[in-house]
Amino acid sequence: MISTEQISTLMAGGTVIDAAGEKVGKVGQVYLDDETGQPEWVTANTGLFGTSESFVPLRGATVRGDDEVQVAFDKSVIKDAPRVDADRHLDADDEAELYRYYGIETGGTDQDLRGEGRDVPSEAQATSGPNTDDAMTRSEERLKVGTEKVATGRARLRKYIVTENVTTTVPVQREEVRLEREPITDANRDQALASGDLAEEEHEVTLTEERVVVNKETVPVERVKLGTETVTDEQQVSEEVRKEQIEADLPEEATRRENTERG
Repeated sequence: MISTEQISTLMAGGTVIDAAGEKVGKVGQVYLDDETGQPEWVTANTGLFGTSESFVPLRGATVRGDDEVQVAFDKSVIKDAPRVDADRHLDADDEAELYRYYGIETGGTDQDLRGEGRDVPSEAQATSGPNTDDAMTRSEERLKVGTEKVATGRARLRKYIVTENVTTTVPVQREEVRLEREPITDANRDQALASGDLAEEEHEVTLTEERVVVNKETVPVERVKLGTETVTDEQQVSEEVRKEQIEADLPEEATRRENTERG
């Protein structure tokens, strides 16, 4: 069971952890049962930049360390819980709807929990009151905006083969027969008479030509890889913040004196 002292610590900046140990969000408010005074609900700041509060039952919850409360439900279940305004009265219908969502048996009794009456005050509330000094502390909400990295897509580098026709011109050589005649001269007369009398004779010449031979080889031409670069954009965020105002109800005589001094 969570004690009042533990609740005070959690309200000062605690964190809600789901059943698997994953962070759900910062502790927003803790609601006590009107009849027993025991902690019944805790709200976790969820959504973008913690702009909404999700109600989570404290049944089965445990406090880890000084600033973490581990509840008995998964983060995905908590974020999809019915939306109930954490700044107004939590009536029986709202509570019954939350119980049904989380599958909790209520035993046929609807307990009235009041959001505006936090039985465990926040740090701002504890700094003024009948048991403190005669000064009142004015507080206000400040907008804290941060960023988180989320996956937006995946890029894949894939290599595949395509076929294309390549046409090129290659010079080739071949031999052709050419009949050459030369007259009988003193220089070749002996060769001409070497055959003697008339006779039949054959001579052969081998002709050659070049044929085109095609071979293929694989050669590297370039290297390709995926890289990332960071591009900075600007997004405008608009959110409501609350702040306290202090006004004084003065006696009529004091009011006249104040107006006289101003005049």
